[in-house]
Amino acid sequence: MKKKQAKNMFKIVLIVGSLVSLWFVPWIVVKAWVLPLPDTIQEQANEAVENGFAGILIYVDKANEPAEFYAAGWHNKKKKIPANPHAFFKIGSINKLYTAVAIAKLVNAGQLSLDKTLADYLPELSGRIENANKITLKMMVQHRSGIPNYTDTKDYWAHPKENNKEKLALVLDHPADFEPGKKYEYCNTNYLLLSEIMDRVLGYPHFEFIQKEILDRLDLKNTFPSVRQVNMDKMMSGYHKGHPFDLKTDDIGMVATAEDVGIFLRALNDGSLFDGEEKKIYSSIYKYEHKGWVPGYQSIAEYHKDIDAVVVQFTSTTDPKLYYWNLADVEYSRVIKIIKRNSHR
Repeated sequence: MKKKQAKNMFKIVLIVGSLVSLWFVPWIVVKAWVLPLPDTIQEQANEAVENGFAGILIYVDKANEPAEFYAAGWHNKKKKIPANPHAFFKIGSINKLYTAVAIAKLVNAGQLSLDKTLADYLPELSGRIENANKITLKMMVQHRSGIPNYTDTKDYWAHPKENNKEKLALVLDHPADFEPGKKYEYCNTNYLLLSEIMDRVLGYPHFEFIQKEILDRLDLKNTFPSVRQVNMDKMMSGYHKGHPFDLKTDDIGMVATAEDVGIFLRALNDGSLFDGEEKKIYSSIYKYEHKGWVPGYQSIAEYHKDIDAVVVQFTSTTDPKLYYWNLADVEYSRVIKIIKRNSHR
């Protein structure tokens, strides 16, 4: 009898815990999660727009099958231009995958060392960034440096800085968040500094190296370092809740099509992007998938080994509380469920 009572009590605790957790989850996310799974990816894309996104683009690359492209919502809401699956999109922190690949290639070539420190490569930062003489290149790649994150500074996204010097100034002379190598904490400053290090070692802008060693190698014609280099008519609009304007002209990082990101991700995961020891080096320093966020734009790029499929999802619309970040995760997970279900039919 006592065992039965204990089991019932445990069930009650689980139910109450679930109800409490749901109380703190925005209903827009709960709704997207509990809806019946549609039959097709296109229906899921349509549903994502009904749930609040201004537009969504989905690229699916299943092994030995033609790539699939899906779009719903608006390319430009004001002009009533429908979403285009081949549009340019700001990929946010997905760009860290490209940076990490470039680092692995330069380490393999002997131009960089994972064990050298920030002070070795940028000596002027000794005394300006705490522990600069202890923070290794590998720690920066892996977000284990302890350097403060410039995008976490007060009201950063309300007034984003235009260049690396201004961004770095936000965290200079600030105490470290933790001792180097002791913790993991995602930090955009790490990758800003890696870019600066590559520029100095190469003697030219590091994106030229990315262009030659990654983009040209994969024949990717629709990946660029900035919105300034693309036809803005082909740039998907981005919207942020509470902000009245289209954010597509804001120059914040790399721009690409979903297809270009997908082709890159496939080559990253199958190793065809690498030579010599590059893949081994890369595997020791970074991951093989990523998400991205900048105001107005969210992106997810992942390879799913169990179904041998690369799936890239771009969603236009962000919000201050990141509810739409969670919503994008739900929409993406449902796309994957549809692919898996249909692959078994």
